[in-house]
Amino acid sequence: MNQTRLILCGGFLGAGKTTLIWDVAQRLMAQGKRVGLITNDQAPELVDSRLLRQAELKVAEVAGSCFCCNFSGFIDAIHSLRRDVEADFILAEPVGSCADLTATIVRPLKRYHNTELIVSPLTVLSDPARLKSILYGGDGGLHEDAAYIYRKQLEESEVILITKTDLLSEAEVEKLVKDTQACFHHTRVMTVSTMNGSGVMEWFEEVASRQGEGTKILDIDYDKYAHGEAVMGWLNGTVALSGQNVFWDVLLKDVMAGICKAIKKEKLHVGHIKVIAENGKQYAVGNITGDVSTLQLRGTAGRGDNVKLIINARVETAPEHLDGIIRDALVEAIDGKYDDEVLAWRYLQPGRPNPTHRI
Repeated sequence: MNQTRLILCGGFLGAGKTTLIWDVAQRLMAQGKRVGLITNDQAPELVDSRLLRQAELKVAEVAGSCFCCNFSGFIDAIHSLRRDVEADFILAEPVGSCADLTATIVRPLKRYHNTELIVSPLTVLSDPARLKSILYGGDGGLHEDAAYIYRKQLEESEVILITKTDLLSEAEVEKLVKDTQACFHHTRVMTVSTMNGSGVMEWFEEVASRQGEGTKILDIDYDKYAHGEAVMGWLNGTVALSGQNVFWDVLLKDVMAGICKAIKKEKLHVGHIKVIAENGKQYAVGNITGDVSTLQLRGTAGRGDNVKLIINARVETAPEHLDGIIRDALVEAIDGKYDDEVLAWRYLQPGRPNPTHRI
């Protein structure tokens, strides 16, 4: 088969990577293109994968390790999509806390897999609120070592894509682009809003018409990088609930309210918290990307007797403490009203990055 174009969409937790690749995939498929998606996380049971599959997109998942530390798993995912979908395009979303992607992913791909893949310029998505803080000397509401990862992601990017621009005025967007470009002179700075569609295909056409140069090799402190990941507790859990003709959106709202209550009370820094309530083909999603003001609820899980709740949380606290927060929110929301069964539950602290390759 022909070469497949691989587009890597990096960026910190909560930047909007999954929403972007979902949007672009839908647009490309409407044009008759064959598209595959790859998600990535330190643990299985991903909300992102479920969201993409709900849209009947072809998704491969690399779970339990990042792309760079499980390079063979990443290549297997690419091969499966090339084989099963004959993909023209593959959009891949690395773990949000990963950096050093040029040396550990882009260059190895270009060296060892250049006959089957065309690798586009590395794009790093950036939430405007965190970006503004980082640009002007702040920490983006993160631990200083997590903020270090954020800065390194921006430093190695070939395209910085400022997301969620619908939340800003035209003047604010213009100033943020100007200030970002001033800090990163040799990087293409673009903007996008998946809410209103502005900039989506402009970005795609930019990265789909170029090859990544792979020249921005980071001078990165792996001790600081490892600690920046380890300051966050990670939790992935799946719970099945049942009742009689339940309107499941209420449960989701109650769970998110309980989580928000704990975040506000303890002043916790959030990477992201995502919860999806699935009732067959109907689903609702709760999302937090910072303090409680960033809470978003969308979609509807409708009414039914059964629902599956998948929870992904990345919060600056000990994994055991995060486990307690999420469990307490669930117990309070369930409150004896539904039967429940835990299908999967894992909380952890990421280990030190140990890339397969670093070129």
